[in-house]
Amino acid sequence: MIPELGNFSLVLALSLAVLLSVLPMVGVYRNNQLLMTLSRPLSSGLWVFMLLSFGCLAYAFLNDDFSVRYVASNSNSLLPVYYKFTGVWGGHEGSLLLWVLMVASWTYAVSLFSRNLPLDILARVLSVMGIISVCFLVFMLFTSNPFDRLMLNPPADGTDLNPLLQDFGLIVHPPMLYMGYVGFSVAYAFAITALLTGNLDAAWARWTRPWTNAAWAFLTIGIALGSWWAYYELGWGGWWFWDPTENVAFMPWLVGTALIHSLAVTEKRGVFKSWTVLLAIAAFSLSLLGTFIIRSGLITSVHAFAVDPERGLVLLAILLVVIGASLFLYALRAPVVKGTASYTITSRELFLLVNNILLVVSTAGILLGTLYPLIHEAVTGDANVSVGAPYFNTIFLPLMALLVVFLTVGSISRWKKTSVAYLKQQLAKVAIASVLLGIVVPLAITQEVNVPIFLAVALALWIILGIARDIQTKTANKGSFISGLKSLSLSYCGMQTAHLGMAVIILGICLTSHYSVERDVRLAPGQGIEIGSYEFIFQGVERVQGPNYQADAGEVTVLKNGASYLTLRPEKRTYFATGSVQTEADIDVGFTRDLFAALGDPRGEDAWVVRIHLKPFVFWIWLGAFLMAGGGVIAICDRRYRVRESARKDVPGQTTDGLDPSLTGAS
Repeated sequence: MIPELGNFSLVLALSLAVLLSVLPMVGVYRNNQLLMTLSRPLSSGLWVFMLLSFGCLAYAFLNDDFSVRYVASNSNSLLPVYYKFTGVWGGHEGSLLLWVLMVASWTYAVSLFSRNLPLDILARVLSVMGIISVCFLVFMLFTSNPFDRLMLNPPADGTDLNPLLQDFGLIVHPPMLYMGYVGFSVAYAFAITALLTGNLDAAWARWTRPWTNAAWAFLTIGIALGSWWAYYELGWGGWWFWDPTENVAFMPWLVGTALIHSLAVTEKRGVFKSWTVLLAIAAFSLSLLGTFIIRSGLITSVHAFAVDPERGLVLLAILLVVIGASLFLYALRAPVVKGTASYTITSRELFLLVNNILLVVSTAGILLGTLYPLIHEAVTGDANVSVGAPYFNTIFLPLMALLVVFLTVGSISRWKKTSVAYLKQQLAKVAIASVLLGIVVPLAITQEVNVPIFLAVALALWIILGIARDIQTKTANKGSFISGLKSLSLSYCGMQTAHLGMAVIILGICLTSHYSVERDVRLAPGQGIEIGSYEFIFQGVERVQGPNYQADAGEVTVLKNGASYLTLRPEKRTYFATGSVQTEADIDVGFTRDLFAALGDPRGEDAWVVRIHLKPFVFWIWLGAFLMAGGGVIAICDRRYRVRESARKDVPGQTTDGLDPSLTGAS
């Protein structure tokens, strides 16, 4: 009965989504206030019925209703309760339900927190989001229904959830990632609305910015959690593999980063309007492309949902319709929203445009590397071609180095025009200090000459010292330093927090990549291996019982400078339902280093292959990502996003508090 209620809720949600797609838009063109006003209750109803449907599927999982095909394929009676719940999005159908629930949630959020939007604008935005919901609800109901029953001989027990997904990472990673993916639909809806109305002004950018920042922050956290999950769950000690499923999440993040900065320019100066709209379309289109690649069966990965090609073709059709219709509308209407303000080659506008171009070129390079094997196989039938890390690193790293250089210059420069003398005054000492410290600090710590490390530390310090210099300049005439800090806008603080996070990520990636020590060794009980100041002694393996698995649990004692320090307990699990074997690493997380241990295969005489890693500063990768996401959240809290439009008197080229634009933050 409950699964049928969930299915009926999906049908009702589709009906409301159709009404949301049509009625408010008709109301706009007929100037019918009643029809436009319906956009809010329809959005609320869509969200309520999607939430009810999701709850029904969760109920089926928690109560082991194996007469539901999807539950039988992704759960088991021995599965712990929390994994039964996360099993709701552990497969194709359930994760698609979560995806559509996220669309409904963002739609409802826009209707709830956009009380100051003109009614006709809100009606258009919610109508566009309703169209997105219609597309995926139709796809789900007719090709991927999570409530389909097994009518004949339902199994007494389920197949089980993929062991790789039986982890805390599944609880937090997909919801955060989907919130980011789907969140760009709001920026997309605002972009389509701007094209339809031909009105893209500072107010439009201001309405769009907080939603874009929120989506970008969620996606940042989602990608970071996915990287962290892969690091400790897959047992190989890596945090990024340039896997297609990683790439399809990273590409909309890169374009979303460009969009955030482009929106800032559009709001402050009234330029880059057409470019901003195109970025908004591209960010959501790349999110849809990722959905298609992961669910089409084109790739095989723990992250992917290998469905049959027919469903993949339906997704491809949705992708082509959305992208094609958007670009066609853009081609027709982009000249209408073209910006006309001027700026010089040393202005903040120009530096932000360069950063935008670098981000988009990086995205194009990753897109080419991701799709090339698929295109090659489709054309030649040869499935043995792959594009690996050397290609992506060669394309991506130099572009990011250039991006970092322009990042600091752009944040310190002024709107419209910046004198070269001012840039020299602000950045000359920063550049000298960054280069000198970038050489001296690593050399003093490691006594080794390593050019990539020198470059990475110098670039990170270029950002950090640039932030310090800019804050010093902006607080110089504010009395005390504390008073100066209080005078800074939250938008500015968010920008600098995100930039600081970027510097921390650069340090984490470079230091852990170059200074990690990795050993795969055969160890019998009592034998050990020394890595730096640590000694890892293998004590043996014992058999332990879990709720739905049996494991060989190793014990590795760690000594530091000869003294007992800690114990690591990696496991090799065998799951009862499927017989699958899964490695569970044990990691001691530290601020400046991680100690990583994982069990390999037994080698006779109680000996095992043991993987031991010493990974310096790997924690900084995720710390930096959360700083970046925190910066996005701080920026959302800026007061100008909460002020009624009727109380504002902003004009392009002037900030919201009437100060000289050069004295406020841009990003």
